[in-house]
Amino acid sequence: MNYQSLTQEEAKREYGKLLAEYEAYKKEGLALDLSRGKPSAEQLRLGDGMLTILSGEDDCVSESGFDCRNYGQAYGLPEAKRFFSRFTGVPEEQIIVCGNSSLNIMYDAVVRCLLYGAGPGSRPWCREGKLKFLCPAPGYDRHFSVTESLGFELIPVDMTPTGPDMDAVEALVAADPAIKGIWCVPKYSNPTGVTYSEETVRRLASMKTAAPDFRIFWDNAYAIHAFDPAEDEPLADIFALAGQAGNEDRIFYFTSTSKIVFPGAGISMIAASAPNLALIKKTMAVQTIGHDKLNQLRHVRFFAEEGALARRMAEHGAIMKRKFTCLFEGLRRGLGDSGVATFTEPKGGYFSSMDVLPGCATRVFELCLAAGVRLTQVGATFPYGRDPEDKNLRLAPSFATDEEVSKASAVLACAAKMAALEGRI
Repeated sequence: MNYQSLTQEEAKREYGKLLAEYEAYKKEGLALDLSRGKPSAEQLRLGDGMLTILSGEDDCVSESGFDCRNYGQAYGLPEAKRFFSRFTGVPEEQIIVCGNSSLNIMYDAVVRCLLYGAGPGSRPWCREGKLKFLCPAPGYDRHFSVTESLGFELIPVDMTPTGPDMDAVEALVAADPAIKGIWCVPKYSNPTGVTYSEETVRRLASMKTAAPDFRIFWDNAYAIHAFDPAEDEPLADIFALAGQAGNEDRIFYFTSTSKIVFPGAGISMIAASAPNLALIKKTMAVQTIGHDKLNQLRHVRFFAEEGALARRMAEHGAIMKRKFTCLFEGLRRGLGDSGVATFTEPKGGYFSSMDVLPGCATRVFELCLAAGVRLTQVGATFPYGRDPEDKNLRLAPSFATDEEVSKASAVLACAAKMAALEGRI
């Protein structure tokens, strides 16, 4: 039944049924977590072979003869750059390989712009007064936290099924030189799961900006995280399109192996144009003598066999598809035709975005938490943690078991319906 058409008396009766269902869930003593996109133990086991792939001194030498136990190779092993180039399409010479956290190098990239400028010849951003950053929303909370913590004004831009609202983006960046950048998760976005269309990527790469040192922070975290390789959604080449428009310096490109092998022990990369790389390398040479080359070598060796990476990602995809199937089937079954919520059904990545009725998300979160189901904090997907309509919830089913995901989705659907009716009874 569609809840919008219920009379007040019908709404009261329906709420009574939901309350009984909800109280039964509470009695189960649940402890379910859909709050963050952590790989499950089943996924982590797929990488266990990497733990023993280097067995002694002879295994620690790179293809050039470099002993990876020692200092040096500050910008990454050549074979590690080649590894990233294989699945990103970015030329090896544009890549620097770093440590386990791409978020770390994104933070460093923003700070570098503040202290030294976005590229050779650019003024340090910290000398330019008020600074602003575009934040597609719903989006990734940790991105927003980086720029908020460093003093930027965060400007939300609506996400659409093809990426950020480009009419709004183009108008904002053309008019305001204080807008220095935009956060982008271009493939299987966090949390909506959408992949930017070729038109969106082209417009980002070619748009006119009032700030000559405007930068796109291109966090392609889910570049190869399709649930089914046969249904993978292609992403346009941002460097190629920016180069065609004469804007190659505009791009800072990031990705990592965090959800390919071990989130706590992966490797990451930043890619940029040659002028930008010159500045990055200059500051990195002061920061570090080099990242963990043994870990870079482990990754290279683990995925050395032809097709090994594709096979591993197909295994990850099958697990994630199963989890999301449990989530979506549970939500469809629980919500029925009530009309109180919608949710995205991505073909890859780690998240789904759910919109409940405006003004209801906080109440849904509270009901779920009291019943033992933890969701991402309401508002986290928006700048400053404030969802202007109080309607968005980020769902992350990867860490829980299939049974837990199904149960959590039932509780969530019940909570969404209860919240929708509470204002009418």
